[in-house]
Amino acid sequence: MAKNVVAQVAELNRMGMPQLKERWKALFDTEAPARNRAHMVKRLAYRIQELAYGGLPEQTVAQLREIAEEREKASNRRRNGPVPGTRFVREWNGERYEVTVTRDGYEYRGRPFKSLSAIAREITGTRWNGPLFFGIRKQEEAA
Repeated sequence: MAKNVVAQVAELNRMGMPQLKERWKALFDTEAPARNRAHMVKRLAYRIQELAYGGLPEQTVAQLREIAEEREKASNRRRNGPVPGTRFVREWNGERYEVTVTRDGYEYRGRPFKSLSAIAREITGTRWNGPLFFGIRKQEEAA
């Protein structure tokens, strides 16, 4: 059986895209994604081995999904906001205010906050757009 698997994987390198797409359909029972050849060969080789020897244990798959979800969340936070550890400083009414970005939001005077707007409200006692208050966003962008 191992020799058959090795032969099948080696054969992938000799196939053209139309043949690889046919093999994809046979192994995955879906249309081949519009990806490059190298990607398809790697995925097909893995699938051939998976079918022959078995896949990852379900516990491992669950752990990998959890890790991927955490990385996705972290990536979205970085893309959509400042990096944890960033400090915002604002002087208002003669007093200096500092906020630190954390993994889950912000910290102001040792307390966690989910948004800069909540911190701006805490400081001013009125509703403010947090990014505008801390000078991260200009008035035109806030509108």
